[in-house]
Amino acid sequence: MPRTPADTSDVATVSALPSADAPPRHRWWILVVIGLAQLMVVLDATIVNIALPSAQKDLGFSDGDRQWVVTAYALAFGSLLLLGGRIGDLFGRKMTFLVGLVGFAGTSALGGAATSFEMLVVARAGQGLFGALLAPAALSLLTTTFTDPKERAKAFGVFGAIAGAGGAIGLLLGGVLTEYLDWRWTLYVNLAFAAVAFVGGVILLQRTTRDKSATLDIPGALLVISGLFCVVYGFSNAESHDWSSPQTWLFLVAGAVLLAVFAWWQTRAAHPLLPLRVLLDRNRGASFISVLITGAGMFGVFLFLTYYLQQSLGYTPVKTGLAFLPMVAGLMLASTLATTVLIPRIGPKAIVPLGMGLATAGMVWLTGLDLNSSYATDIMPPLVVAGLGLGLVMAPAMSLATAGVGAEDAGVASAAVNTMQQVGGSLGTALLNTLFSSAVTNYLDGKNPADPVVQAKAGLEGYSTAYWWSAAFFAVGLVISVVLYRRGVPTHDPDAAPVVHM
Repeated sequence: MPRTPADTSDVATVSALPSADAPPRHRWWILVVIGLAQLMVVLDATIVNIALPSAQKDLGFSDGDRQWVVTAYALAFGSLLLLGGRIGDLFGRKMTFLVGLVGFAGTSALGGAATSFEMLVVARAGQGLFGALLAPAALSLLTTTFTDPKERAKAFGVFGAIAGAGGAIGLLLGGVLTEYLDWRWTLYVNLAFAAVAFVGGVILLQRTTRDKSATLDIPGALLVISGLFCVVYGFSNAESHDWSSPQTWLFLVAGAVLLAVFAWWQTRAAHPLLPLRVLLDRNRGASFISVLITGAGMFGVFLFLTYYLQQSLGYTPVKTGLAFLPMVAGLMLASTLATTVLIPRIGPKAIVPLGMGLATAGMVWLTGLDLNSSYATDIMPPLVVAGLGLGLVMAPAMSLATAGVGAEDAGVASAAVNTMQQVGGSLGTALLNTLFSSAVTNYLDGKNPADPVVQAKAGLEGYSTAYWWSAAFFAVGLVISVVLYRRGVPTHDPDAAPVVHM
């Protein structure tokens, strides 16, 4: 899923690369091309969400399966991002960028034309794969295009604004396309973005030199991808089988073992995918965990609230997209306030736990929603509270997760932050969807499932269960952030690379 609205999602750290060459003449047009490509990738985290109830009705897949439409994208994107940056170095950034665009457009067309649930999921995984090529290449191209520090700061500001607004644009565009055309257009629209960016890229981008010394940690990539898949698949199996079923716990155990082997391999590999030194600083470690937990809790909210608004309250797709905007506004306001005012003066030890506490409160508040809830008094207030909380967590955590890393680890640290958010989203969506389905099944036990009122109340029981568990995630995050973050204001290295919110 989602990257969330107004996601401060992919954070990237870019080292200041001196260049003897004159900057490209059309560099501001290059920014437009790269920004358009990045907008497309960010949009896809949220645009399909609003369309999901319509897609489910059309293709006839179950509540237990629907999370895969979200998870396939997030899992492929998150787990392959670490590899994507290395591929760009090895094969040249322009080529990687263009291949990523073509692949993303092709898999979007496949998803739009999907005649079955399986075809849609394969297409979403393909989008994630090519997005993982596209995002690091876009950032690298931006870094090499803007060599003047002042121009670079301006370019990254524009780039960050495009990406930050992408989630919100996705919610609205998803609603408009679903309501006035068809849910399939939430995927087909990528063809227009990709076509413009591809033509611009071919004409404007300069061919970059390949780094012959770059190496790919293929064993590491295979271990982390298969480990994460097993964990997510195990969680989703718990819904269709049972928590005690061998098909559930065997996958969960296999996933845990594979991820443990991945961690061990990273200490042995000559060119590790994720050098463990990046994670071992206390503030950075706390930030990575905070991003993981927030991704898990947040992605769930978008999935279940979308279904609640459309199926329980009868909102149209456009109205659903608009309903999320106050949350987006709260998130953006708190993010700006946290990074510019609060963290530089107070430090993360108070601010991040405060954000976790607000997010917990927002989730608990949402558990009270029923079939007669009004938007202004019952839905919007907890959404704003949750948005403010998420903003106080995400922006500081993403910034601190990349602070103080060596120049050689800057790229991998920023990719790892985004990986944490996507992986958190995948795991959270899988687990919450399983808990939702189990709650619905338990409620219907002994009742008449054909009765629409019983069905509606069963849905409410499921949503409430998902919100309680989301609240539990954030409560755990509160405790962890209180314990791990250091006291005081983080020291800032004036020579450090700027952090960019993608």
